[in-house]
Amino acid sequence: MPNSTKGFASMSLEKRRAIAGLGGKAAHAQGKAHVWTREEAQAAGRKGGLRRKQPSIPDLKAGQRSSP
Repeated sequence: MPNSTKGFASMSLEKRRAIAGLGGKAAHAQGKAHVWTREEAQAAGRKGGLRRKQPSIPDLKAGQRSSP
């Protein structure tokens, strides 16, 4: 059981998922939810894959300094 007694933190996982699912269904019913096209999904996946391959920290060998 969660420590908080207020809001979503006090609800069970099942109840939070049920409420979240209702929000998604309502957005689609109103036509306000974004629906990905095949091309958009491919571009997003490609962009994420390229970003993932970049090192986040410079790979320095022992004894090297990053800047003088």
